[in-house]
Amino acid sequence: MTDTTETSGSSAAERTGSGRTVRVVVTAVGALTAQGAGAEALWDGVRDGRVAIGPVTSFPMGGYQTEIGGEVPDGAAPRRVLPAGLDLPEREDALDFALAAAEEALAASGLAVQADGTGPARAGAVAAHRFGVAFGTCNGGLRTGERVLRRLRTGGAPVRPGEWLVIPPHAIAEGLSAVFGLKGPCLSVNTACASGAHALAHALEAIRAGRADAMLVGGSDAFTETGFAGFSSLQSLSSRPAAPYSKDRDGLSLGAGGGMLVLVEESLARAAGAPVLAEVLGYGLSADGHHATAPHPQGEGAARAIREALGSAGLEPGQITYINGHGTGTPKNDSAESNAVRAALGEAAEKTALSSTKSMIGHLLGAAGAVEAAVTVLALRDQVVPPTAGFTRTDPRCGLDPVPGASRPTAMDAALSNNFAFAGANASLAFGRPGSPLAGPPPTATEKVVVTGIGVISASGASGADLWRAYRAGERPETTDGAPRFARVEIDPRRDVPPRERRRMDRLGRLAVAAAREALEDAGLEGGERVGVIVGTGLGPMRSVADFLTPVLADGPAAANPAIFPNTVFNAAAGQVAMVLGTRGPTSTATAGHAAGASALCVAHDLLRTGRADAVVCPAVDELSPAVLEAYRALPLFSGPSGRRYTLTEGGIALVLERESAAKARNAPILGEFAGHGSASDARGIGAWAPDGDGLRRAMRAALDDGGVEPGELTAIWANAAGLMPVDRPETRAVRALAPGCTVESPKRLLGEPVGAGAQLSAALALTGWRSGAPAGPVLVNSSSLGGTHYSLVLRPRTEI
Repeated sequence: MTDTTETSGSSAAERTGSGRTVRVVVTAVGALTAQGAGAEALWDGVRDGRVAIGPVTSFPMGGYQTEIGGEVPDGAAPRRVLPAGLDLPEREDALDFALAAAEEALAASGLAVQADGTGPARAGAVAAHRFGVAFGTCNGGLRTGERVLRRLRTGGAPVRPGEWLVIPPHAIAEGLSAVFGLKGPCLSVNTACASGAHALAHALEAIRAGRADAMLVGGSDAFTETGFAGFSSLQSLSSRPAAPYSKDRDGLSLGAGGGMLVLVEESLARAAGAPVLAEVLGYGLSADGHHATAPHPQGEGAARAIREALGSAGLEPGQITYINGHGTGTPKNDSAESNAVRAALGEAAEKTALSSTKSMIGHLLGAAGAVEAAVTVLALRDQVVPPTAGFTRTDPRCGLDPVPGASRPTAMDAALSNNFAFAGANASLAFGRPGSPLAGPPPTATEKVVVTGIGVISASGASGADLWRAYRAGERPETTDGAPRFARVEIDPRRDVPPRERRRMDRLGRLAVAAAREALEDAGLEGGERVGVIVGTGLGPMRSVADFLTPVLADGPAAANPAIFPNTVFNAAAGQVAMVLGTRGPTSTATAGHAAGASALCVAHDLLRTGRADAVVCPAVDELSPAVLEAYRALPLFSGPSGRRYTLTEGGIALVLERESAAKARNAPILGEFAGHGSASDARGIGAWAPDGDGLRRAMRAALDDGGVEPGELTAIWANAAGLMPVDRPETRAVRALAPGCTVESPKRLLGEPVGAGAQLSAALALTGWRSGAPAGPVLVNSSSLGGTHYSLVLRPRTEI
């Protein structure tokens, strides 16, 4: 297997090779659902058409539209716990579900994680720094957040620091990394009901690009009062188990649980003797750009995702025998999906089984994509198409084969799994049977990625030039007093978001649209099917969550506001960008805390380098709501001397990335090259990081290797440092170890910490600085979360392209 020693290596493009595709397989799956503990329990129940949707007992159900759901049975807690513990008064179910599913998947994978520095590689072992995590969720630790908000409202027991730390969705990804010692890339994605599918797509890219040998991939979500109240307010829940694709369907059933898959580069899996359950052939991502909650009626965006999945997998429509459908049981979703399948598959759609796992376990929101991918893999393994339970009679608006009632033995070589989400985020995954005669994914050439636009909405200015002037002049933004200090930003609605467009937006969405609009205009680019949007947000829509949930906690579910609920999902901002600006290409939302913007840029880079889009706009946006400020003030890191030297700022900074050929074809103003990137995890726990800076050093080394740059060639390192000494010192150690004597720029110590937009801030300054006379040469941009997830990016001036 992989040697545990680190080497400089070659660039990702060289490792992948022009005209060659790295093949990736699934070696194991794990699950915890209403069918019970374990993937085989899930598969047995689904294959047999057993409905596990019944009365919910985990919290009072009075006042909701329904009293049923796919609830995880009691007593299914994971055996492992976080290394440092979180001191939680109650367990966070979403974290437990993820840990339990991961335990099973890793144990069954035929692989071991070999700690770095423990000698030559053992047979069947993957070095810790080559084993990563990609995790998707809709709500993350929101159940804990609901308890916290209730206690704050009623004056209950004091909130413990660990409770604040476990609420953000990326905390679960970092928890998985720590529990299992996985020190490779650590990605957290939040695209609502497509999160698990997006996590798998991004993990596939990471392995194909040579950034990891193996990835633990999946998702989890727990029942929340927000979810039940929100879907009730939209009149979307059924009082009986959901009956997808049926003429008399009347709504969805919510479910809870988690699913995990282990993805491995094929040659390594076979060398280790690991089981191979399926091959991940390809995927497709798109945006509807249509509505905050309703899908495009004809499934236009979903059809593009399906076609992209087929094309990237090297499949023809007639080779698809089975589709694990999104199949929620709502009238609009099921008919839109059926239209999408017809549009993408043509005549072959009439011969393709389209069934719904949700009919038996409910809709697991962010976990649905992972759990349903696991079911698809097991269906290929056993050559059985699972049924749609509860199906009654055919609806002409759907009309395809739902496999009613009972499973069907079927010879099949390839299958799809579809997931479509609020805000119009679509994903389709393609899997193949091992040993099938399929040709497999076609060869993919890679190309350079360049930056062509910058958009800025910040407390230090409204352009890259403004940021540069403020930084060079030493001008700090105007802030409030306290620990930490904070600076707000004003949005000019007349310029940035016209009245008709901002009616349905919350403030986070307005920031995203404003920053993205500025960046696209700077690039001279308009939206379209080949233009995507990847949003990075460290805090997400916490203001909308509080605005929605507070009345519900006070007055019950009847107080839920259906106009606010769609904005409580993290990817609502990306959906608003797609709707307003027409960016209907690949769409996703990265949630790596203070490193969220860097994560978004890296996801976009990997999509562009292989031609998944022509351009991607990457806004990193965050706002400072009262609840967010309360959380920062409650954490010891920000309440001591470090907190008094630290400034939080809100706003949005966006970059437009393009394939070099696309930019040159339209004579775009190329500002610089995004030459490469690296990511690593400290794997220390939620809210913990390595004091020796090891994770960041590995991320910087990987970025330099990927970009083909030696440390001595760097003209500057744009640091993550923001004035928090316990966090800044490890970076100083890492920089001194890798590039002693290199100039270090620390813009966040002066201009403030823009939460998830730190990488965009530094990149905008570096790119603008080159135009303003700063030394022209390669630079590193560092960005880290407060949980030990590290990103490093290599930028080159356009003169070096």
